[in-house]
Amino acid sequence: MGVVKVLVVDDSALIRILIPRLLAQDQELKVVDTAADGDDALNKIVALRPDVVTMDVEMPGLNGLAALKRIMRECPVPVVMLSAHTTVGARDTMESLSSGAVDFVAKPARQADVPLMVRELSDKIKVAARVVLRHRETPSSSAPVQASSVVPPSGRGDIELVVIGSSTGGPAALQNILPVWPASFKAAVVIVQHIPVGFSQPLAEHLAQKTRLSVRHARDKDPVCPGQVLVAPAGADLFFRGSSGRYHVQVVPVSQPHPRSSFHPSVDGVMASAASVFGPRAMGVILTGMGKDGAEGLAGIRRAGGKTIAQDKDSSVVYGMPRAAVENGAAQRVVPLSQIGPEVMREL
Repeated sequence: MGVVKVLVVDDSALIRILIPRLLAQDQELKVVDTAADGDDALNKIVALRPDVVTMDVEMPGLNGLAALKRIMRECPVPVVMLSAHTTVGARDTMESLSSGAVDFVAKPARQADVPLMVRELSDKIKVAARVVLRHRETPSSSAPVQASSVVPPSGRGDIELVVIGSSTGGPAALQNILPVWPASFKAAVVIVQHIPVGFSQPLAEHLAQKTRLSVRHARDKDPVCPGQVLVAPAGADLFFRGSSGRYHVQVVPVSQPHPRSSFHPSVDGVMASAASVFGPRAMGVILTGMGKDGAEGLAGIRRAGGKTIAQDKDSSVVYGMPRAAVENGAAQRVVPLSQIGPEVMREL
């Protein structure tokens, strides 16, 4: 891949100066222009044909979410959103990820932290530039799918816990899985999504609108119950505790990097705990994402006699985490995103 052409869209004049200046330090990137609002961005995308667009979520006029939806309809190009740590910003960011954005970066509260944010943005721009935009399978309506589309279970009924790990592309992928499952879903579900602190609760709230299951942001000592989805809190590690059908989660806030992953919680860590506590009654699912977090944990579930699934390459936004799980032999089944929900149901 050659130099990645980037269009920076932000209503802040300061950001439109700082981000291009800092991105210019990376010789693999070239900022071809900036835009102050969504309308300006659409015009410049057509004229300049950038490889990637960075888009501020909160802008006056045509805001980032509305602009993204028009971009995906009229002139599709990979988009990385920039989100402020606000309630509205976080909610719109979740909607952006289900509307076609590849990823997002949280804006720092202090100007001094902008260089660190731009380094993260630089990495995500390079990933976005390699993404092939496809037709999204995500349901456009917030209503869950009708029960007639649900696949009846045909397994032995011994799976009590499903742990799902994902990163880039995960929030949209999850919306293809959870709506397939009925309110009578027989297992508990824990979702481990790589996401900045402050955004896992909005993710839980967003997913709750897409499914018949109960979805909540996990808290310490929350019970592990059939039909309930717990979204692991960002900035904490999560473990399973209990025995004899009475289980709960332990949520431990942390400040140091995980020994096997820079993420808290680590997919590897949560799946390892699931394998230890639930053994053959656990199932692990690895979805789209960068890196290899989850490959070891999924292997642990398989060694313990549990079931394991990985998303296939063609349906992944980034085939990193699933690839690692396939290459180390952890994944028993490798299936398209549209088949993961039904595959899980067949094991319950």
